[in-house]
Amino acid sequence: MNKITATDTAPEALVQQQLDAYNAHDLDALLATYAEDARLFEHPATLLASGTTQLRERFALRFQEPNLHAHLTQRIVMDRFVVDHEIVTRTFPEGTGTVELIATYEVIDGRIINAWFLSGPKMLDSVQPAFKM
Repeated sequence: MNKITATDTAPEALVQQQLDAYNAHDLDALLATYAEDARLFEHPATLLASGTTQLRERFALRFQEPNLHAHLTQRIVMDRFVVDHEIVTRTFPEGTGTVELIATYEVIDGRIINAWFLSGPKMLDSVQPAFKM
């Protein structure tokens, strides 16, 4: 994985590096994309983590999921804001599956300062659609 350089601090490039580090389960590379006082929120305003220590704890726990992977389906960039639509593969307590996610990142001074996450319902792999006749 490439380390962030001064030319990679444009909001879109930085968020892509964050996504690449997330998918590689590279905690140090992921944290390098965030400001030391960055905050993560469940949309709209429920604080999930604040500062490097809490972000490290949150992502380290998430990276224990062996199948964790975020698939980017769409990205919108406007000035310092990057909005990603993703399908995230996870291991939930109930089993493996996916969740649809909207992630909004605010980038200031070359680092993510705030991130808001809006999650859809869990879709478990073991749940088969009902058969209709």
